[in-house]
Amino acid sequence: MTRLAPLLVAFALAACGGMPGMDGGAEAVDELTVGNRLMKAGEFELARKAYLREAAESGMTPEVLTALGTSSLRMGRLGQAEDLFRRAIEADPTFVPALNNLGVVLMETGRVAEAELQFRAAFAADSGQSDDIRANLTRALSKLGTDAYTEPEKESFALERRGNGSYRLVSPG
Repeated sequence: MTRLAPLLVAFALAACGGMPGMDGGAEAVDELTVGNRLMKAGEFELARKAYLREAAESGMTPEVLTALGTSSLRMGRLGQAEDLFRRAIEADPTFVPALNNLGVVLMETGRVAEAELQFRAAFAADSGQSDDIRANLTRALSKLGTDAYTEPEKESFALERRGNGSYRLVSPG
């Protein structure tokens, strides 16, 4: 038995080492972070799947709903994005990214007056700190000022990612 003791100790210590190539101290990255990285890489459908996995883990929080809405927005699914942003706002009426991004969807669908209200709410909830929200609000106010007496322009807006899941409207011209 004394001959086997060193061998058993060696096996026990080897078992504590874990899998080869695995860093036992590395922290797992949450699915929201994975989704955000995929969004930056332009992989919107894969990001949506990561956000759905996060929803399964932590529930449909305003942050998850907004992330799902943002991926839908980037895939051109405006109706779906609008619904998700509205659900996020229902859960947290002061969640700035959802307010701003709902405004973006409303601008894209030509509902400028409603978009202005969302941008105004986002601006207030953010205490005027975000230049992007200020720019979106200014753009909506500008559109409201000109649309009252002229034919509506068929202008398409581009979205510019600004970080933290928020977007800014950029005019093509």
